[in-house]
Amino acid sequence: MGEWVEVKGPDGAFKAYVARPSGTTKGAVVVVQEIFGVNAVMRGKADWLAREGFLAIAPDLFWRIKPGIDITDQTDAEWKQALDYMNQLDKNASVKDVAATLAHARAMGCAKAGVMGYCMGGYIAFLAACRTDADATVAYHGGGIHTALDEAKNIRKPLMLHNPMKDSFIPVEALNTIRETLAGNPLVTVHEYADQDHAFTREGGKHYDADATKLADGRTIAFFNQHLA
Repeated sequence: MGEWVEVKGPDGAFKAYVARPSGTTKGAVVVVQEIFGVNAVMRGKADWLAREGFLAIAPDLFWRIKPGIDITDQTDAEWKQALDYMNQLDKNASVKDVAATLAHARAMGCAKAGVMGYCMGGYIAFLAACRTDADATVAYHGGGIHTALDEAKNIRKPLMLHNPMKDSFIPVEALNTIRETLAGNPLVTVHEYADQDHAFTREGGKHYDADATKLADGRTIAFFNQHLA
């Protein structure tokens, strides 16, 4: 379904995976990767959005470290690699890459463009909601959001968070802080999943839950239909 394009960012050009709808395009969504690169799971998320009528574009945020990283969550060695890449990544530069990808999506003919991220990408998506002109943003189990809540005052467009409350990577205290801090912001919707662990929507992952994924993804599509279509 997809193809690779080149996006020109402030620090150089990088590749991005694009999945296009077969019919009318409602709007664009920048898909922000997990720590494993723009791998089959992330390309699958883009393909899913395309089937729902959105042009989806997933930038390779690891390009400064090594372009084209594509690994899985299936082995300890890959996890070690992925965590190392995450620690090396300049998250602030990545937000600028997301902004460049939003501009690229709009130049492809989409009047409205949003952001959706997972894990590390959920954190970057949250920062994008605070720092870019994204028309709507969704973050799934974004690790580190609680450390950046002072930026929430800059949110100007709708934001939706999907937070699993038994997340083995994000302390429940952090998730509680996110809910409590953002509760007064009418632009923010926080969905909590009481029995879910980290990455419960990652197909093939050990915490994958089909029913919870259907619920969360249904909420995401309704949200994007409202704000991007």
